[in-house]
Amino acid sequence: MGVTHWTINHALQIIRQILNLAHHEWFDEFGLTWLASAPKIKLLPLVQSRPPYPLTWEEQDQLFALLPDYLRGMALFKVNTGLRDQEVCQLCWAWEYPIPELNTSVFVIPSAYSKNKCDRLVILNDIARQVIDDVRGQHPIYVFTGRDGQDRVSEMNNRAWQIARKQLNIPVRIHALKHTFGRRLRAAHVSHEDRQDLLGHKSHRITTHYSSAEVKHLIDAANTVCCREISTPTLTVIRVQALNALTLAERMPITVPEEVPGQPELTSALNPVVSA
Repeated sequence: MGVTHWTINHALQIIRQILNLAHHEWFDEFGLTWLASAPKIKLLPLVQSRPPYPLTWEEQDQLFALLPDYLRGMALFKVNTGLRDQEVCQLCWAWEYPIPELNTSVFVIPSAYSKNKCDRLVILNDIARQVIDDVRGQHPIYVFTGRDGQDRVSEMNNRAWQIARKQLNIPVRIHALKHTFGRRLRAAHVSHEDRQDLLGHKSHRITTHYSSAEVKHLIDAANTVCCREISTPTLTVIRVQALNALTLAERMPITVPEEVPGQPELTSALNPVVSA
């Protein structure tokens, strides 16, 4: 299985930063830097980037039917919330906040566990809410666990996912579930600002101070993706682009061989849910 140049560059940038620190800022007991000079590391060209591949409803049904129960629930939650892989895997019950007046709850992912380094509000539509209710009480800390129900899943892009995607023979990666959520929101004419909030994108409106009315508005927006009657003409265009780029991407694969998270401190009126 190959990884993209972007993923490899991310690792190379970390290595480069460590080497630079060893050359400029880290000293031994004799006052000498750990390295006399830092070797130059060139990043790979971003020629392997693949266009997004949003799923059709039929593909989603076929793909999810091939997944084991634990992974199917995670995938269903991801495609209805737009969370990233690790945000799903690391999701904790301590991050859940009730909204009694709406008879629901939301999750707030602490900035330390969010890609944008900002607290992220996770809105639950009807399907995501059902997934949460189905797994409630299975583990005292983590929302989603593996097949044994004991340990959390380290990544969704595991062997079970790869087997399912190969059986279906479609070029879909885990991140495609987030793209699918975003494209369905757009097809349902959800505003750009609301899509940013629901997808956890950086914007001038990022905040954890949401009123009940604002949360209800976002829940209503998120529920639009539950409707299978949504017309998705843009998905067809993206599908063609993704399939055209797949040949090049697949032709150039590059193979490369827990503290319990705490609850974020919020100044809002939301209170943490206590799981049984």
